[in-house]
Amino acid sequence: MTGATPDRSASEEHVVNEFGYRQELRRTLRLFSVFAVAFSIISITTGIFLNYSFAFSEFGPAAIWTWPVAAVGQTLVVLVLAELATRIPLAGANYQWASRLVSPTYGWFVGALGILNLAVGLPGIMLLAASPLLAYVLGDDAPSPRLTLFLALLILTVAYLVNVISVQVAARVNNVAVFTEILGTVVLAVGLFVLWVAGYKETDHGIGYLGHATHPPGQSYWYAIVLASLLGIYTIVAFETAADMSEEAVDAQRSVPRAMIGAVVISGVLGMIVLIGFTIAIPNDSVIAEFGLPGVFQYWIGAGLARTFVGIVVFSMFALTVVGAAASARLLFAMARDNMLPGSKALSRVNPRTLTPLPALLVSYLLCVAVMIYGYNSGNAFGTLVGATALAPYLVYLLTVIAYGAKRRRLETLPGAFNLGRFAVPVFAAALVWLVAAVLALSLPAPFHQAVYYVAGGLVLATLWWGLVLRPRFANGTAGATMVRDADGRDTPAG
Repeated sequence: MTGATPDRSASEEHVVNEFGYRQELRRTLRLFSVFAVAFSIISITTGIFLNYSFAFSEFGPAAIWTWPVAAVGQTLVVLVLAELATRIPLAGANYQWASRLVSPTYGWFVGALGILNLAVGLPGIMLLAASPLLAYVLGDDAPSPRLTLFLALLILTVAYLVNVISVQVAARVNNVAVFTEILGTVVLAVGLFVLWVAGYKETDHGIGYLGHATHPPGQSYWYAIVLASLLGIYTIVAFETAADMSEEAVDAQRSVPRAMIGAVVISGVLGMIVLIGFTIAIPNDSVIAEFGLPGVFQYWIGAGLARTFVGIVVFSMFALTVVGAAASARLLFAMARDNMLPGSKALSRVNPRTLTPLPALLVSYLLCVAVMIYGYNSGNAFGTLVGATALAPYLVYLLTVIAYGAKRRRLETLPGAFNLGRFAVPVFAAALVWLVAAVLALSLPAPFHQAVYYVAGGLVLATLWWGLVLRPRFANGTAGATMVRDADGRDTPAG
């Protein structure tokens, strides 16, 4: 790998060239914008609103204490990925890391899982969360399925149009979202806690409520804990999206690792504050069971102010979709320029005016719309598909961390860059244990078996494409990452 030189812009273009590519995307994202990408895609607002009621139903208020376990586990993972982001600062991060550390075949399956995750996750959030919440903000507490679909398509379309305009406009949206995330969750949670302490309204519990554990009849506590832990497992993901934007980041080898680590640590801390504030504010179990978190807010601050705060939540979900669309397009672009996808020549084109991968954005958008319409027509099956998008990123993390462990010694130490040093082995081992546990939690419980089948089906399709198309391309050298720089500075074919 290569280090930095005094001429930063020339140096970063040189880094991309050394990996066999041209610098085609526009480098404009500075540290705060790169942090905003990672922080917005994690989106504690979205994760908590989507998953809180489920966790509460499985383990009661004590479900919130599974959050720090997930936060610590994902901190271990981000430390490993941060070291890779320093040394392989390319778009399509996990795909590139896997391809260059192991082989193009290995990278293909990691990239395929990434495509599956983004193609289903974004429309899932829009249809199941953002759209119903937007309808609530507009005064419709029970929107029709058609209205829900229309609002979801509207939010999704606007998010992609923001990316079509330019990466700078998308960055501005995410910069604002950093503050709306804090306003819509942390400020509200602290405010509710203050109202509870002041005895503004009556509740059925005291501070001990935060440790109260329950579980459905006939279900063991251990099983309930595993299901409740999905609150954090579902939420603290996708932070490596900052690395997907590496070819558009200024001083990427330093800014991207810092942004990723900062986003995970800050999200973990703020998320715990939010969960404590929201939980202690629950007036009784029936309110959260029947109306969810909006019902809790409405109990304390009234319908009008509650809808205002939920509107801020919807904006945070919109910002998540903006950055998710960017990440999806960069992954498709990165894989297409290695001739890994159908229509790779078209998908790898960059618009000369905006310097954004417009064909990849269009294909990503059409995939999301198709999945959303499928979800509208299929009911419960769509929820199962969304569950599959929780498993997919953890499989990606697991495969990437395994690749890091196998080839860690090939990564040279760069002056001033992030490096685990003597902590590399224990951090790698702990991250590996955590990821195995998370994958088991996302696959073994009976409610998630159908999601496992969807992921397995996606991998079967990926295997067919590999066998029929990619394997011959790899054999004749027309596909796959072009080179790997070894510890001695030599470039060798990747695979």
